[in-house]
Amino acid sequence: MLHVFAHPGLSSSRINKAQWRAAQSVSGITSVDLYAENPRYTMDIEAEQQRLLNHDVILLQFPLFWYSCPALVKEWIDLVFEHGFAYGEGGDRLKGKLLMLAISAGGPQEAYSHKGYQHFTLRTFLTPFEQTARLCQMHFPAPYVQHGALSADPAPHARGFSRLLEGLRDDRLDMDRALQSEILTHDTLPLIES
Repeated sequence: MLHVFAHPGLSSSRINKAQWRAAQSVSGITSVDLYAENPRYTMDIEAEQQRLLNHDVILLQFPLFWYSCPALVKEWIDLVFEHGFAYGEGGDRLKGKLLMLAISAGGPQEAYSHKGYQHFTLRTFLTPFEQTARLCQMHFPAPYVQHGALSADPAPHARGFSRLLEGLRDDRLDMDRALQSEILTHDTLPLIES
């Protein structure tokens, strides 16, 4: 499993920093800090593509910035998921893999509805990621989400994140339920007990 983490202001983050620390305690996964590895937005495309090829599960962790991802995540997708590799003629190298998001949002869960002040569901804002997965013939389960990230206690979310990573690593995430869910949270993880 490949855990790709991106937060341009990690020093001021509580939720994402706790998740990053939690991920470091889970064995058998590859964790990458995009901003630490690419401070000048330069990356080795072939090495990044090889990382993707080496893993069946790709989990992107980032805070929701202006209804999308931090700039380096977009740059990474733009350059690494290239034509002929991830999609298009001969571009089936990611086919059958899983692309999942772990995101934090500042607003409360009720804000992300047609009646809430964001006017759309969170999944609506994540449509470009879902379509990227479809174009690349990947599976896209519900994202793991922490709403109200600016004031939430990071501990339950971080513990849930560890459980999610372990579940993905050990193939214990109930994929049918994860694919049908709108979002997943620390208390709604559909894990199959071993």
